[in-house]
Amino acid sequence: MIFSRIEGEGKPLLIIHGFLGMSDNWKSFSSLYAAQGYQVHLLDLRNHGKSFHSEDFNYTVMMQDVLEYCQHYNLKNVSVIGHSMGGKVAMLLATTHPELVEKLVVADIGPKYYAPHHQDILAGLNAVDFSVKPSRSEVEETLYPYIPDFGTRQFLMKNLYWVEPGQLAFRFNLPVFNQKIEGIGEVLPEENHFDKPTLFIRGGNSKYILDADVPAIQKQFPNFTLATIPNVGHWLHAENPKAFFEETIKFLN
Repeated sequence: MIFSRIEGEGKPLLIIHGFLGMSDNWKSFSSLYAAQGYQVHLLDLRNHGKSFHSEDFNYTVMMQDVLEYCQHYNLKNVSVIGHSMGGKVAMLLATTHPELVEKLVVADIGPKYYAPHHQDILAGLNAVDFSVKPSRSEVEETLYPYIPDFGTRQFLMKNLYWVEPGQLAFRFNLPVFNQKIEGIGEVLPEENHFDKPTLFIRGGNSKYILDADVPAIQKQFPNFTLATIPNVGHWLHAENPKAFFEETIKFLN
């Protein structure tokens, strides 16, 4: 089963990270939602964080993992927050198992198809040679020419861990990502619908949810609202955590 961190008591709230992320990225939010009366489940999707590695990597199996997780913990009427790839997993869960999901928050992703756009990031990650036992700073030096943005580099560096003294590695399953990257942009099947309350929340500087996407979103999520956090990009929750929390808790409560 997938790895999770659980905090708090009350209504179940699942938080699903994006591509190359992990539950750790959401720890500060976990305490905030828990203080509002939620039992927060921070999930590591397969091939990410501390969850198992698998050759199978697509939205159907990731959604199935989350469903089995809910069944294992006997969770019902859950609210779900999903960012980016995690938002696609959350949309698939809500549209295929609406009886399970009470409220849905989708952070900076739409149901549409997205062309592959992680090539520079993957090239940087693949350029790291762990056989020469690099230090953390040497890993960052290798990443820098491919990923000049400091915030993105720091986000990726959180995946480093010590396998043993002197030997770093990435927690995520890079070989599988290299093979299956096309699947990350997959469209949510057009016949899928979710009629319960849904919040789409986007970054004002991000291009992931455009005004032109709104009619298609409305078709599949008729009971949706759209919120925009100004002056932030795709990692909206990291760039303005206060605004992200305020928008989401207002909707959830």
